[in-house]
Amino acid sequence: MLGVKLQGRQRYPGPEDERYSFGRTLAFGAQHILTSYGGVIAPPLVVGSAAGLAAADVALLVTAGLFVSGVANLLQTLGLGRVGSRLPIVQGISFATVSTMVTIANSDGLRAVYGAIIVAGIIGLVLSSFFAKLVRLFPAVGTGSIITVIGLSLMPVAFNWALGSDASKPDYGSMGNVGLAGLTLLVILVISRVFQGAISRLSILIGLALGTGAAALVGKADFSAVGEAKMFALPSILPFGSPTFEIGAIVSMTIVMVVIMTETVADIITIGEVIGAKIDTGRVADGLRADMAASAAAPLVGSFPCSAFAQNIGLVALTGIKSRFVVAAGGGMLLVLGLLPVMGAVVAGIPYPVLGGAGVVLFGTVAASGIRTLARVEFHDNLNMVIVAVALAAGLIPIAAPKFWDAFPDWLGTIMHSGISATAIVAIVLNLLFNEIKIGNRTGASVFAAAADERDGLGERIDDDIRN
Repeated sequence: MLGVKLQGRQRYPGPEDERYSFGRTLAFGAQHILTSYGGVIAPPLVVGSAAGLAAADVALLVTAGLFVSGVANLLQTLGLGRVGSRLPIVQGISFATVSTMVTIANSDGLRAVYGAIIVAGIIGLVLSSFFAKLVRLFPAVGTGSIITVIGLSLMPVAFNWALGSDASKPDYGSMGNVGLAGLTLLVILVISRVFQGAISRLSILIGLALGTGAAALVGKADFSAVGEAKMFALPSILPFGSPTFEIGAIVSMTIVMVVIMTETVADIITIGEVIGAKIDTGRVADGLRADMAASAAAPLVGSFPCSAFAQNIGLVALTGIKSRFVVAAGGGMLLVLGLLPVMGAVVAGIPYPVLGGAGVVLFGTVAASGIRTLARVEFHDNLNMVIVAVALAAGLIPIAAPKFWDAFPDWLGTIMHSGISATAIVAIVLNLLFNEIKIGNRTGASVFAAAADERDGLGERIDDDIRN
């Protein structure tokens, strides 16, 4: 699937071990953190909103997310024994788990979310040594469908934010709220189009800052919690109480954790190709252990699962800065920010309509990434189109028909109410039946494949006519 043959464990000194001066290391590290900061703080804001937390508790989620992301970065880049790939990979709170966490929080509460993360993270940690060999069971036709549904299932969150988040408030759905969301989106689009390089990559943060400024001018921003927040505080242990363990929630989270592991394998191999580092199964397993260890421990301080941030791989390719110590420096910055509750309070004070405007881009980009992955799938003379069609349909049921699974057993409802879990189950099972099990396969047996080929041929003929 990944186009790279993984061999046994090897020693791997390489370009990632290059060192720079202290000042340059900090500067390059800050660039990585600024590129990924919006992605780190977004999941706590989404889940906190869905769980109905007060602003102070949302701020706690944000600072905990920053702290855990910092620790995960240090663990991944510097390593600790057989934990950590020792590559310039930025770690942050994973978007892939957000939809499932929201579903669990709505049905079983935030404590069940934490319990599911702990168990799923431990399962992933145990499987790390074997997962590189099993990754072929999760081809692009499955992961592409899953990532697409992740983005699509989050879009209602962005639209609800744009309206004001709380339907009981009198200004919910007002033109003022929608206008702030539109302004934030417009700023992000203009910056992305007009500017290039570092400024363009900071478009989300700039959009949030300018959108919040506009909201403050019209009296729609409340930062009263900032004055009450402490300047420095160590993370609280189990700030929302002891985790609870629900079978359905654990199954759903474990499925999503497998998706995270698949993405991490791809990111490790990709960054290896970008910087010219040696990648083997041992190194992949080490990277997965860092991912899963950080994810399993995150609930202890009130945070969520971590994963590699693919956008920072593009930054490495663009800048040519291959040093893992640069990313480690950025991880140190995130850790320090996680010890400053006042920073979490500032982020938690961003008005929901402003977050909605940014969310359209953030969540839409996730869906677009899934579509890009599906573009690599071979649809000729096979049933991959059927796999994608049915997997997407299963994933969109919770959005299109939220009560569809209500009559089913609770454990099944919890699993299938998450569009990500439903998509993953359907895609994996159908891929095994249609692609992995070769018995009974016949060339050209499917009317869907034939129809797809006919459409492709029609498209090519139309293109030829246009060119002629």
